[in-house]
Amino acid sequence: MNISQSLAERARRVMPGGVSHELRYKTPHPIYFTRAKGAEKWDADGKRYIDFKLGAASQILGHAHPEVAAAVAAQMQHMPYTGDCHALEVEWAEWLCRLFPSAERVRFTGSGTESTMLALRLGRAHSGRDKVLRIDGHFHGWHDMLIKGAKPGANTPPSLGVPEAVSDLTVVAPPDLDNIAALLNSDPQIGTVFVEASGANYGSVPLPEGFLQGIRALADQSGHVLVFDEVITGLRWSPGGRQARDGVVPDLTTLAKVVTGGLPGGAVAGKAEIMELLSPGETRDGLSPPVSHKGTYNAAPMVAAGAIKAMEILSTGDVQTHADAMATRLRGGFNTVFRELEVQALAYGDSSTCHIYFGGTSIDGLDAAAIRKTPPAIVKGLRDGLLERGVDFMSFTSCVTGLPHTPDLIDEAVEHFRGTLNALIRDGVLQ
Repeated sequence: MNISQSLAERARRVMPGGVSHELRYKTPHPIYFTRAKGAEKWDADGKRYIDFKLGAASQILGHAHPEVAAAVAAQMQHMPYTGDCHALEVEWAEWLCRLFPSAERVRFTGSGTESTMLALRLGRAHSGRDKVLRIDGHFHGWHDMLIKGAKPGANTPPSLGVPEAVSDLTVVAPPDLDNIAALLNSDPQIGTVFVEASGANYGSVPLPEGFLQGIRALADQSGHVLVFDEVITGLRWSPGGRQARDGVVPDLTTLAKVVTGGLPGGAVAGKAEIMELLSPGETRDGLSPPVSHKGTYNAAPMVAAGAIKAMEILSTGDVQTHADAMATRLRGGFNTVFRELEVQALAYGDSSTCHIYFGGTSIDGLDAAAIRKTPPAIVKGLRDGLLERGVDFMSFTSCVTGLPHTPDLIDEAVEHFRGTLNALIRDGVLQ
């Protein structure tokens, strides 16, 4: 029995399914990791992997970036956490206001999920309307209020325990501007619109051309609060996220992952007139603050210290340019393998992402449901085969790149990809 097997047995006795996140579940058991540096990591049995998960897309600078690690370590010695205001939270907020066009004010949260919860509360408070429209297949965290629609093609929550009265407040729409306009016009209870700025699941289903500009125009016409979920795109697509790169400014932006320096936390940034509803100095309907928000670890000093150092490094755009180039090289390598092995599939993606579609050689008209229809045998075979060869993807058939990925690491991963596909063809999983 190897160490991962032993740890899995212990975990099953104390944790549901033996995991602390459902996507970490794996049969016959998960792999347990003990060390990570740059774009590589090592499991409990000493095996080395090239990492294209990078902390669920949070570690664009790579694991244990020396400057970020030093900033966190120094803050740990100085003041880890007291539950008070501190200078670092001000400096961090100033960075976000400089970088993100929508950020006139910032409020920090404990996670990306918490940031979407708060943005929705703000949207409801500002609009005075309870319903929210979200796009089919987009992901905005695991909480009750936005989970309906996370599973593409399903108009019900993908979980037990979500009250129907709550999910009825969520309207799911396809990424079609005419359809969305009709829904906004026909339902006066909708006050807030949520969009994953990359398209569904960090761009595995790209948004139609001009969609962000179009939905901004719709929200302007109708007075709806427009929220961009930039939990993944923020500081990855550009130093100011997708909104800065494409010149489309939402009313509110939800942030986490790269924006926190890869440390636990999140933020909501947005227009002052909406964000000031959080101010204890404001009173509305007898409430002060009008919108309540708390959180023990909001802008915790250790997180803020690491995030500020990450802001300094990422603000130039050089890291993003490199990560994008490595993703382009990775996608190109995968597509060369597909052509040479005559596999009808395509590697595609925006910025520093790579997604694989096994349904053909074009993603024109692709929707979230089609991505999910990839045969489970292919998904499992690809994931298991790559792990066996020492390559770790982020989820299903997608991955991200970052600063520590080098051309040599990319080329090594492509060769492991070739070996995996050859094995799947040999075993009849791929035809």
